[in-house]
Amino acid sequence: MGDRVGNWNWTHRDPDYLPPEIDTTKPSIARVYDAFLGGKDNFAVDRAVATEGMRHFPDRGEGARNNRAMLFRGVKYMAEQGIDQFLDIGSGLPTMDNTHSVAQRINPAAKVVYVDNDPIVLAHARAILQTDERTRVITADLREPEVILDHPEVDGFLDFSRPIGLLLVAVVHHLADAEDPNGLVDTYKARLAPGSYMQLTHFCSCAPEMRELEAVLLQMLGTGRARDMPEIVRFFDGLDLVEPGVVHVPEWRPEEPVSHPLDLGGVCVAGGIGRKA
Repeated sequence: MGDRVGNWNWTHRDPDYLPPEIDTTKPSIARVYDAFLGGKDNFAVDRAVATEGMRHFPDRGEGARNNRAMLFRGVKYMAEQGIDQFLDIGSGLPTMDNTHSVAQRINPAAKVVYVDNDPIVLAHARAILQTDERTRVITADLREPEVILDHPEVDGFLDFSRPIGLLLVAVVHHLADAEDPNGLVDTYKARLAPGSYMQLTHFCSCAPEMRELEAVLLQMLGTGRARDMPEIVRFFDGLDLVEPGVVHVPEWRPEEPVSHPLDLGGVCVAGGIGRKA
């Protein structure tokens, strides 16, 4: 695709057009993740981060794919429990199936709001969702929960007096300890009505190679921290964990048999789903 986004002709007649707020000289979390997944909506600077990361962490992007697969299983589970509205924070670029696709296959009336701080996500998602009245997308930052929760496209679209499925998938690990990740997650949980669910996944420090990947991400992207299992479990404080609890993502309610021991791509991300009583 070169150094432009090949799908901009969805929204603009000039295929080389890029909105001015998109900086192609600095890597973004959403585009680097897309590169790890083998997507095409990224730039050279993003691919450089992914390439260097995979040089130190040779899982061939399997960890990213495992994480994405658990997202789908989690949304499917929540929708089957009757959840019909979802808030997906740090959603990243649309790729393969998406949260709204999975949820609306089970309940066509399900509502979804995507949130990401990269404007390229807004442009892509709006192009895909222009005929979907039950799905919205906004540009906002996880670190500003009041901005997200009080946004008219969120608070005016989702009903916070009813259960919601909150998705914090592969995003909290981009918060430094000094940014109080537990406090931020607690702020989001506090706004959820009883019966709501939270799905969270996070880089896990179970493999020594994760420290090398963490160093690459911190140096080249500025964010990305691996935490141990007890630290990840603490994000679910106040919620009832859904079985099997917080585990490596391939082990969370797999739809196919999982081979043990898990390989590098299997242990690098952990997560689970909790329900608010």
